[in-house]
Amino acid sequence: MTIKNCKVSNFYLVLIIVLLSGCIGDRNKESSQTEFVRPVFAVNTTVAVKGQIQDYISLSGDIIAGSTVDTFSEAAGRITRVNVSVGQRVTRGQAIASVDPSRPGLNFRQSTVTAPISGTIVALPAQVGMTISQAVPLARISGDGALEIKLHIAERFISKMAMNLPCIITLDAWPGETFQGSITELAPTVDLASRTMEIRVNVADNRSRLKQGMFAKVKIVTEAKHDIVKIPASALLSRFGEQYVFVVVKDPESAQHNIVRKRNVVPGILIDGVLEIQRGLDPDDEVVARGQTLLEDGVRVNVIERMTPLSAN
Repeated sequence: MTIKNCKVSNFYLVLIIVLLSGCIGDRNKESSQTEFVRPVFAVNTTVAVKGQIQDYISLSGDIIAGSTVDTFSEAAGRITRVNVSVGQRVTRGQAIASVDPSRPGLNFRQSTVTAPISGTIVALPAQVGMTISQAVPLARISGDGALEIKLHIAERFISKMAMNLPCIITLDAWPGETFQGSITELAPTVDLASRTMEIRVNVADNRSRLKQGMFAKVKIVTEAKHDIVKIPASALLSRFGEQYVFVVVKDPESAQHNIVRKRNVVPGILIDGVLEIQRGLDPDDEVVARGQTLLEDGVRVNVIERMTPLSAN
């Protein structure tokens, strides 16, 4: 090979090396740009709320009169007159009925049966012409005291019961409305057959909308905490012995983006999907409520929806 041919070959070799180096450089540049593209995760968020949370036991029972008294005649005989009707209000001492104690060959003065208390006639078995004895009630009177709800609570919850515990009462007869009450009576014994204890709850009804015999649903509040931080229970993650949430903050590298920070928290009581957070979270922190299962600390997120915060009450 001549020197001239050798120089030409070296020229082409150098050219090929330069071209290959450029291609490799372009590929490295593209690879470098690809590495800086950060994934963005779509999430739904909500705000941590400061308020109260209540633990309760849910029961149901019938509304009964706070005091009910049966009315009896002092003499046996035939009922000659009934002066009242069911639903009528009576006062103490008002005439309820008249009873004729006369027998064949013996005439006696009629006996007047009076109301022993003031209240409302809720039952009236007495009928004109009926023969009764002193042991047969003529009428049943519901006193003017507040209505009560009779409930039976399972033995395992008895330790949580106490006098004057507040109660939240709802009725199908008045949908969307709540009534307030409290425990007024605790039975001293447990029923052996059902293993339940009877309790009585009074009902505040200033507008006289509730009636004896209505079916009521009662939430007995056994524990109430105030000024606590709470979030939806779905926001909490538990992995490898840790319990934490993701909080949305501004990306320090780009004000146009949001990132999430992992916050270890100490949860408290959980009621109806609402979770108390004892430590690790502040009121008004924006936490991820949906879409957090694939997140890691520091990743970028796009908030698709900001959910309505929990009620403070």
